[in-house]
This record gives sequence, C-alpha cells and structure tokens, in this order.
Amino acid sequence: MTKSDYDKNSITLPGAVAMGTGVMIGAGIFALTGQIAELAGPLFPLSFIVGAIVTAFSAYTYIKMSNAYPSAGGIGMILKKAYGPTTVAAGAALLMALSMVINESLVARTFGTYTLRAFGGDPDSILVPVLGVGLIVFAYLVNVSGNRSVGLLSIIMAILKVGGIALFGAAGLWASGISFEASGGDFRAGGFVASVALSILAFKGFTTITNSGAEVTNPHRNVGRAIVLSIAICVVVYLLVAFAVGSSLPLDRIVAAKDYALAEAAQPALGQTGFYLTVALALVATASGLIASVFAVSRMLAMLTDMKMIPHSHFGMPGTIKDHTLVYTVVIAGFLTVFFDLSRIASLGAFFYLVMDMIIHFGVFRHLREEIGARGWVLLTAIALDAVVLAAFAAMKWQSDPLIVVLGAIGMALVFLFVGIFLARNPALEGAHDHH
Repeated sequence: MTKSDYDKNSITLPGAVAMGTGVMIGAGIFALTGQIAELAGPLFPLSFIVGAIVTAFSAYTYIKMSNAYPSAGGIGMILKKAYGPTTVAAGAALLMALSMVINESLVARTFGTYTLRAFGGDPDSILVPVLGVGLIVFAYLVNVSGNRSVGLLSIIMAILKVGGIALFGAAGLWASGISFEASGGDFRAGGFVASVALSILAFKGFTTITNSGAEVTNPHRNVGRAIVLSIAICVVVYLLVAFAVGSSLPLDRIVAAKDYALAEAAQPALGQTGFYLTVALALVATASGLIASVFAVSRMLAMLTDMKMIPHSHFGMPGTIKDHTLVYTVVIAGFLTVFFDLSRIASLGAFFYLVMDMIIHFGVFRHLREEIGARGWVLLTAIALDAVVLAAFAAMKWQSDPLIVVLGAIGMALVFLFVGIFLARNPALEGAHDHH
C-alpha cells in the first residue's frame, strides 16, 4: 500500500465534523439512551454531561497528537509513536478497530429495531439482525464508491438528523410542558458512574476524525477543530433528547423500551406523526453513522497493515489493501449483528474502548508529552477518569451479566496474544520504531 492509496484533501472541515457527529449520533442517541437510563436512574440526562467531560479530557490527547502528526492511521500512528512497533501498540490499536466494528453492529441492530417498530413488529424478531446486515451491506456499497461520496452523503445526512433530532427534543419538551416525568426509581452512585461508560461510548465517534487525519484539508488545524465541534454539537443534541424522553415517559417505561426509547417517547409527546418522524430520523441517523464508521475503520486497518503491525491476507480478492479491509470490517460487523444483542454489543464496545484509551494516554504521557507540548496533569486525569468508569461498569455488569465481562476479558487477551505471535514471527525493522 502506498500513500497514493489515500485521497489527500478529500474531506473538508464540514465533512469531518459531519463524519464525527454521524458516528456519535448514530449510536449515542438511538441505541444508548435507554441503556444509560437503566443504569443511571432518574438522573440519566446528567450522565451525558459527565460523559462529555470525560471525553473532553480524552480528546485532548488525540487533538495534540493529530495536530502534530495527522495520519490516516490515526490511533495506530499514536500508539506506534508512543510504544514503537510492539505488542502493546498493535494490540491496543486492534482493540480500537474492534470497538469501532462493535459500534457498527450496535448501530445496525438499532436500525433493525427502529424499522420494525414502524411496522409494529417484535423488537426481538429475527428480522432485526437481517435488517442490520442489510444496512451493513448498503454501507459497504457506498464506501466502495469513494471518499467524496462518503463526505457528501455524511454532510447531507448530518444536517438532516442533527436538525431533526434537535427539533424532536425541543418539540418533546414543549409538548410535555417542560415537566420531567422520569423521576421515579432509586438513584445509585455506582450505577450512575457505570452509566458514564456508555455515555463515553456515545461520544467516542470523534476518533473517526482522527483516523482520517491524512485525508482532511489543512489537517494540522482542522482535525482538532472538527473534534471539538463534533463533541460540542453532540452534547447539545444529547441533552435535548434526554430531557425530551424524560419529559414524555416515566423511568420504568424508558427502561422497558430501552432499545427504541426515542420512538416510544415520541408517541405520547408528539402523536403518531411524531412517532413515524422519529423512526425516520433513527433510520437516517443509523445509516449515516454506519457509513462514516465503516469508512474510518477500514482505513485504520489498512494503515495498521502498512505499518506491519497486523497480518493481512487478500483471500483471493482483487484490489488494494483498503478494499480488503473494507470487506473484513463489514463481515465482522455482520457477524456481531447476528449473534449479539444491543446491551452486550454496547458492553463489549465500552470495555475495548476504555482499555485502549488508557493505553494511549499512558503512552503519550510517558514518551511524547514534551514533544507535542501536552500537559501531563490532563493526561493523568484522563487515565484516572477512564479507570474509575471502567471499574464501576465492570462491577455492575459482573452482577447483571457476568458472561459479557468474561467474554470481554477473553477477547482482549486473545487480541494481544494474536498480535504478539504475529510480531514474534514477523519482527519489525529497527528503523520502524518511532518511540521517543
């Protein structure tokens, strides 16, 4: 793979912002609002605020690194510069890629769930994964058409869904008389802290921008600006919607309808027309989110292959490495969509992402903070916040669903074992070590 495989200056600042918000809003609102309410209780809208604060500390590392070294490898580049071409770097990078693929399956199942709600179907139906896989195939076809198609479609869909979802939130609050109905239930501090893990997952789409850094116009400035703008837009949208849902439904109904909470909240607040409009928004949001995520993760995997950090096989397929990694991405996402439900998909994504995030902050703190002018206390705070949230989330899940905690731990161990064996058999050249 050569640098010419990447289309330099193909993603504008609005396109990068649309890509980031596209991934975030696709999963954050429609798939996670009910799950966050289940853990956080009546204060669930505040979970989004705390999640945004934790994300802001995390984003600092990515912005500093992306401004200094914009790359289509994004997170893979950061890890390699921090740790060199080691098992730690390759394993953490692969965790990030897998967390993005997990997010794609989360979004795909959400698409299937909301589609069935429009027709009064059963959210537990086999049609949910069937529709989800169909959306993944559609995202693949859009990505095959090239970067500019992805960027243009992302901008159009981002405008439609951000405007539409914000309007839903404002209309829902107005219709309910600005009263908050989701006041029942007990508040538990442990549950609230655990819920922040899912709130962070709702914001992690900003890393999509990092992974496309080399293709953004004026990347040394625009990657950081796009990340900040994406997070800011999503904070406003998430809070509007969270309060609108809480104003329309009591907490027990939000939890009961956690896989389609927005559609459930739209009916009492806005009537049948509002219900169908919300479903339509969900379909636009999830479709654009999936397209943007597939675009970014396939390029990240291609860059990791180029860095000789992960193995590659074309399995007889024609085309470039990017074409092959695009196929791998949608196949893995399709598998997860078929075999895992929304709650377990979200849990796996949170485990993988938070562990990878801490590894990145620690590596930059130890080896790169002076080189990029990063403040050490910000990096250490980011690590501490991630650790507290991860511990609370793992403890909560161990009580309610210990199997997913075990699967998450085994999955991470297998990732590091896999890349460790590969790198032991295919040692990187000394000159490839970017450790400082």
